[in-house]
Amino acid sequence: MLTATRDFFSLNKLKKIELHTQLSVFKSKESLPLLTRDLMEAAEKAREKAYAPYSNFRVGAALLLDNGEVVTGNNQENAAYPSGLCAERVAVFFAGSQFPNTKILQLVVSARSEKKTLNVPIPPCGACRQSIAEYEIKQNHPIEIFFMGETGQVIKADSIKVLLPLLFDGNSLK
Repeated sequence: MLTATRDFFSLNKLKKIELHTQLSVFKSKESLPLLTRDLMEAAEKAREKAYAPYSNFRVGAALLLDNGEVVTGNNQENAAYPSGLCAERVAVFFAGSQFPNTKILQLVVSARSEKKTLNVPIPPCGACRQSIAEYEIKQNHPIEIFFMGETGQVIKADSIKVLLPLLFDGNSLK
């Protein structure tokens, strides 16, 4: 049995997959293109309206739709933690319900902690990445994603596939 196990895992039978990710880094919000900077400011305003009494971690999101509409969302916590929603999903789900045939072009995210200054970019969590992936696949068009903390650098991903390269989609269910 031990010989079979060794043979199964031998280097001759092991295949490796290498993934590469490319992100753009902006020095600050001020170095963003004007439209994206305006979206980030909308996300910051939404962030301040977040309901975050448990984590004291406020997140705001803003979406630019292809019809010119801007949709915002913020995190909504609940004492039963799984019952809350992140800012990104609040915004994406609202856009999906109110503008079902409209493409999301950009998603921007800004986070702030009431415990310390966040000067590093805070990306969408795994659940949000999966939800964003669903909409990107549905619209067959990439969604640019920009994210930052309270201050400092802003990171841009050209598509959710950059942040979630081995995404789970409807093809997995067939």
